Amino acid sequence: MNSKLIEKATELRNKGLTTGEIADELNISKDTTQWLIMQMTTVNKTKQKPDDFAINWRTIGSSSTRMQYISSALADLALEEEVIDVVVGISVSGVPFATMMADLLDAELSVFHPIKHMKNESAQGALSNNFANIKNKTVVIVDDVITSGTTVTDAITVCKAHGAKPVAVTVLVDKKGINDLNNVPVKSLIKINKVG
Repeated sequence: MNSKLIEKATELRNKGLTTGEIADELNISKDTTQWLIMQMTTVNKTKQKPDDFAINWRTIGSSSTRMQYISSALADLALEEEVIDVVVGISVSGVPFATMMADLLDAELSVFHPIKHMKNESAQGALSNNFANIKNKTVVIVDDVITSGTTVTDAITVCKAHGAKPVAVTVLVDKKGINDLNNVPVKSLIKINKVG
């Protein structure tokens, strides 16, 4: 595993970020994050290396113009399903895409806080009260990367529990090659599939 990635994970941990926040920042799974952090200690160095890919989309995220282009492509994917009332961005990295998509789709914006960002990981994530109400509305859920599908599955469950109809999930990169979660289509710009 890349020693710079180990150093970055440890640096973020030392700044007080949770495992879930570090995973989001580095676009890796929580298991991979835990493994990276453990590499800086002498304990558990024998634990098997996780099977994961680190995604660095800084060249996109550092440019509002590139973000707009990507958001436009994600909005186009969402429109393959039906008219969208609310775009639900998964915090943190899905929110910029969702914000631009809501503007492009003339839709409302909502924000989902995943379990992995919560200090005492509750049973499920939560929708922010500062944004649109999703009850009785069609929604598209937006994130940057699907690593295991757990966060997106949680977002779908919470949206349904709030009376919304999730019609699609759009992501920049899908590391699992998922076609749907809980009967909601997953549409990615890039789908990573292992061969062999």
